[in-house]
Amino acid sequence: MLEPQRVREALIRALPATESLYRAEIPPHQYVYFPPSHIKSLYPEVLIVVGMRGAGKSFWWAALQDASIRRLIAQVDRFARIEERTEIGIGFGEPLSPGQYPDKDTLRQLLKNHEPRRIWRTVVAYALFREKLPPVEDWEERVAWVEGHPQEIAHWLDEKDRELQERNTWAIVLFDALDRAADRWEDMYALIRGVLQVALELGATRRIRLKGFLRPDQMDKSRVATFPDASKVLAASLSLNWPRPDLYGLLWQYLANTEGAENLRTLAETKLDIHWERVSLNGSTIWRWPRKFRDDEERHRQLFHMLTGKWMGRDPKRGFPYSWLPGHLADAHGRASPRSFLAALRTAAEDTRDRYPEHEYTLHYESIKRGVQRASELRVWEMGEDYPWVNVLMQPLRGMLVPCEFEAIRERWEQERVLEKLQDLSGEVKLPPVHLKEGYPGLRQDLEDLGVFLRMLDGRVNVPDVFRVGYGLGRKGGVKPLQTQEK
Repeated sequence: MLEPQRVREALIRALPATESLYRAEIPPHQYVYFPPSHIKSLYPEVLIVVGMRGAGKSFWWAALQDASIRRLIAQVDRFARIEERTEIGIGFGEPLSPGQYPDKDTLRQLLKNHEPRRIWRTVVAYALFREKLPPVEDWEERVAWVEGHPQEIAHWLDEKDRELQERNTWAIVLFDALDRAADRWEDMYALIRGVLQVALELGATRRIRLKGFLRPDQMDKSRVATFPDASKVLAASLSLNWPRPDLYGLLWQYLANTEGAENLRTLAETKLDIHWERVSLNGSTIWRWPRKFRDDEERHRQLFHMLTGKWMGRDPKRGFPYSWLPGHLADAHGRASPRSFLAALRTAAEDTRDRYPEHEYTLHYESIKRGVQRASELRVWEMGEDYPWVNVLMQPLRGMLVPCEFEAIRERWEQERVLEKLQDLSGEVKLPPVHLKEGYPGLRQDLEDLGVFLRMLDGRVNVPDVFRVGYGLGRKGGVKPLQTQEK
C-alpha cells in the first residue's frame, strides 16, 4: 500500500518553494525534466524558442550554461548535438550583466545612434571573441568600433567558425528576458527584430548560432519579421508546449528522485508495469519516466489517482483530479504552465498536511482546490509584473460573475474611467496595451491575446480559473475567488 504521509512529505521536500520558482536557477540535476519538444528546442538549428511566462524559457537559458546539464542532454537525446564542450555565450538575460551586454538604459541611448542589428552584432562579437576586440567598457565605443571594422569582424567570425568545425562542436549565444530590454513596444520590437536579423546572419556559418527565448506576444510577425528572408528565422522557431502528460512527467521526475517516495516508484512498477529508466550523472543515478509511456495518459492518471483518489469530491460529478487540476490552471489558450502546476501541488501537499494529516491519500481534493487558488494568486502577480495595466482593467471587475456579456464589463470600465487612466499612464507604464487606441474593444482584444479573457461562441466573456480566482471574479459552482476563500 502507498504511504500517504511519507509521500506527502517527500512531495513538499522535492517541489520548489514559491519564491524559488521565480529565479532563473537550475534545480538539482535529478529534477531536470526533458519534454520532447523542449529537447528539440535546444538543437542548434532552432534559433527562436517561444513560450508563455513560466513555460521554461529562462530555465533553459540558465541550464544551457551548465556543462553538467549539457552532458545530461547528450545522454537523453543523442540527436541534440548539445554537449559539455559546447561554447555558450550570453547576449541578454537576467540577472543583468552589463559587462556582457548593455542594460535597458544603455540600450535606450544606443538606439538613438545605432540600428538594433548593429548593437546585437557587437554583443555577439564580444561574446565570441572578446580577446580580439578593444578592451573598452563603454558600449557606445564598442558598437562604434564594430561598425567601423566590418571586415575584421567577418574575418574573426570565419576564423571562429573554422575552429569550431575542426573541434566538431558549437558556439551558441543566448538571448532571454528581452521584455526587460525596453519599456516601449516600439523599442522592444525593434530590438527583437535586430536579434532575428543577427540570428539569420549567423545561420550562414556552420557552427555559430544565436538562440533567442521569446514570449508569444513578442513574436508579432508584422512588427519583428519585416526584413528580407525573415521567414527563414521564423521557420527555425519552436514553441515550448506543456501537454498534460508532460506536466505529470515533471511531477514524476521530482517524486521518483526524492527520498521518501520509493514506495510510490515501487507501486508504479508492481501495479502499473512502469519500470523507470536510469541515467547516470556524476556518479549518481537519476530515475526517469519511461519513454514508451511518455504520452500514456492512462498510466499517468492511474498513478496520480494513487495520490489523490479518483474524484474531486464525494462522487464523480465533481470531476477527476488528473484532468481537473491542469484544466483549472489553463489560460484562455489552453496553456497551463509548469510553474503554476508545481505551485498548486506543493500548496496542496502543505494544506493536506496541515488540515487533513490523517487523510487516506497524499493529497485531499479540497487542498487541491486551495492549490489552484494559490497558483491563481501567483499567476495574477506574474501578469501584473509583466503588464501592470492589466490590473487597471481587472480590479473594477471584482465580484462579477462570469461568463457575462462584454457590455457589463464595459460598464464597469466606464464607471472607473479605465480608458482615461490608461491613456494618462501610457507614457509611464511599461509596455502599455497594444490596442489602446482602439478603445474598449481593443482592450478586450489585448486581454484575449494574453489569455485572460476567453471569447465564447455566443460572444460572452469568460475568464479561466487561473485568472478568475486571483482577480476575485465568481462562477457558479467554481473554485472560490480569493476574497472569499477560507482564512
